[in-house]
Amino acid sequence: MITHTESESNASAARAAWAARHPDPATRALLGRDAEAFVHQSLSSPCLSTIARAEGIWIEDTAGRRYMDFHGNSVHHLGYGHPRVVAAIKAQLDALSFSPRRFTNEVAVELAEALGRLAPGDLGKVLFTTGGSDANEVALRLARAATGRFKTVSFWDAFHGAGFGAASVGGEATFRSHVAGPLLAGAEHVAPFNCYRCAYGHPGPEACGLPCAGMVAYVLEREGDVAAVIAEPMRAVPVVPPPGYWQAVRAACNRHGALLILDEIPTGLGKTGRMFAFEHDGVVPDIVTLGKALGGGILPIAAVVARRDLDVAGDFAIGHYTHEKNPVTARAALETLAVIREEGLVARAEELGRHALAVLAERLAGLPIVGEIRGRGLMFGVEIVAARETRAPDPAAAERILYRCLEAGLSFKVSAGNVLTLSPPLVIARPDLDRALAIVAACVAEEAAAGGG
Repeated sequence: MITHTESESNASAARAAWAARHPDPATRALLGRDAEAFVHQSLSSPCLSTIARAEGIWIEDTAGRRYMDFHGNSVHHLGYGHPRVVAAIKAQLDALSFSPRRFTNEVAVELAEALGRLAPGDLGKVLFTTGGSDANEVALRLARAATGRFKTVSFWDAFHGAGFGAASVGGEATFRSHVAGPLLAGAEHVAPFNCYRCAYGHPGPEACGLPCAGMVAYVLEREGDVAAVIAEPMRAVPVVPPPGYWQAVRAACNRHGALLILDEIPTGLGKTGRMFAFEHDGVVPDIVTLGKALGGGILPIAAVVARRDLDVAGDFAIGHYTHEKNPVTARAALETLAVIREEGLVARAEELGRHALAVLAERLAGLPIVGEIRGRGLMFGVEIVAARETRAPDPAAAERILYRCLEAGLSFKVSAGNVLTLSPPLVIARPDLDRALAIVAACVAEEAAAGGG
């Protein structure tokens, strides 16, 4: 596995090469100002390039270069600047621009009611936050209040946010290694549900016998006093859980009195071809968290949606945010939900995702540097490996492919060091999707012809 230091080194070299190929003064000047003004941190500053405009599926930099954005930090389900969301926000600014949290307002209540209707089962009580990390921390506080326990079980390699509690239950080294001293007490971790791809030699999820789910059950039994299991229903790397995994974990939680918190911040609201990714797996969590795309790709808002009988923390402040019931962010979210529903974007994501996986499987067949091609809906990825037989990651090759694609007008993220992670907006036109898939296929083939790593 690529180390944090190696990853940063590769990224620095790639940024330098990108800057050398694009030495226009406008880009250089803004990148320089950014580096001087912001605290440097992995994954965001110094920056790769600039953005001057964003509309639909497109971003445009200060030099006029345009890219289809297949990353978008998972906020752009509706693309950028969806006209209905923009109009709704403008109208709300004129009607009511802010609401102190101790006063309610029609828009915030309407959004809470809408999310309660949207979520399955008895998921009907809501709190809003300004970001997904905060939503996950509220969910953890609620689980403690409801169970009288403090321990959690979560997964190595998972991401639940950058806050102290969220980073503690998360499993990405980038968000844990900077902390001097202990993280949140009681945060137990187990191997993630892609364990069938490890050294045990299982050919696929159908043959693995779900030992990864057994790990969760084992820790719940041995600890005996776990408040919650918190996890991503489908990892945004992306990794799809093996069949039966979440049903086994749900049953283990029920046996041992632990709540199941599912983090749908990148995967929810239709991205995977279901409104919630957990619907693929036939389970309902006790608490679900939403965020990112909820604000229409414009405003920051996240939500915690819990079972009604978990509303037991009335004597405590567990989600006390200044913008907790902000009518403008709530209006953006309401309009986002309306667009998803009225434009049939959930079914569209499922259809286009099936098409994308089929196209990639056909065009990348036989290439020795391609491992798994995987995903659900419009969240899919291509694993770049040194050799298909060993599936050893090849981060350098993945990085080169990324920059070839950028030159061709397509932006995306490399996850886990070697996975080309493609997450287009749900509103993408099929010809644009096909064009993007052709770019990926051509750049991967070019890398394979050059000998990979």
